[in-house]
Amino acid sequence: MKTNTTPLLPTSTAGSLPKPAWLTQPETLWSPWLLEGTRLIEGKQDALSISLGEQHQAGMDIVSDGEQTRQHFVTTFIEHLSGVDFNQRKTVKIRDRYDASVPSVIGAVSRPTSVFVEDAKLLRKQTQKPIKWALPGPMTMIDTLYDDHYHSREKLAWEFAKILNQEAKELEAAGVDIIQFDEPAFNVFFDEVNDWGIACLEKAIEGLKCETAVHICYGYGIKANTDWKKTLGTEWRQYEAVFPKLQRSAIDIISLECHNSRVPLELLELIRGKKVMVGVIDVATNVIETPEEVANTLRTALNYVDADKLYPSTNCGMAPLSRQVARDKLNALRAGTDIIRKEILSRD
Repeated sequence: MKTNTTPLLPTSTAGSLPKPAWLTQPETLWSPWLLEGTRLIEGKQDALSISLGEQHQAGMDIVSDGEQTRQHFVTTFIEHLSGVDFNQRKTVKIRDRYDASVPSVIGAVSRPTSVFVEDAKLLRKQTQKPIKWALPGPMTMIDTLYDDHYHSREKLAWEFAKILNQEAKELEAAGVDIIQFDEPAFNVFFDEVNDWGIACLEKAIEGLKCETAVHICYGYGIKANTDWKKTLGTEWRQYEAVFPKLQRSAIDIISLECHNSRVPLELLELIRGKKVMVGVIDVATNVIETPEEVANTLRTALNYVDADKLYPSTNCGMAPLSRQVARDKLNALRAGTDIIRKEILSRD
């Protein structure tokens, strides 16, 4: 049984949370599993429950699985698809930023069976709060592969959009309230985003009755991303290239990186009318935000986002952080949001 009421300024995480040390190497992004077989399955399920409990303790209003059953936010989904060979690996440049060894698309891609649905059912049973589930977006998926079959980024993206739509419909049936598509590639390939990327995303959400979100950020706090950010100048205006078309899209919620970034928050005016997950927690540092810092980011955002459409969140996933740092950051997120809630309610 789930609750249907959502408070003013509902808090949530944008993505992953740290995994327990008995499941993966601590503070290491995309670390291999430390368990195997049945123990791994049980370990993932236990980690999901622990992550959910930590979100409950921190007072998050919209909860997730913390991506505890996924090694990687993109490839774990792709591992379950036909037409992709993980033994035939090629080196490609991810998001025009860093080289990576990736699997190859060798035939028509398809989804033989659901990927995350059983995990979503487990999460649904354990909480009455609204739940959000993250899937990789079509454009970010194609940017994480070597295509030796379609020889067209757009054709492959449309095939992935159809597959994601199948998964999303089953997640909705399992009780997921918000399905989020992670599209960091939207901050890089602007022409493709506007030509066909947003249309592919709308294909992925076709027919859904639950809320949908797209998460567009500047990435985890890894060196390749932090080095890239240093090249972006005093203002990061990448969002400006895709916001106008996103504002007109069928996506309900847009999730963004705001705190400690150089994104001019006035860009949020370009998506006025959409619900916005405003990132108020920096995931690229161990420094814990103060509640007042969180509140200040939210106050600024409220100049461009109506209060009933503002969702305080983290900038991105927190998988590379320690569990204690992640807990403290979630507590700061809640405490800073409480300050603004009281300010808003006192004016009413």
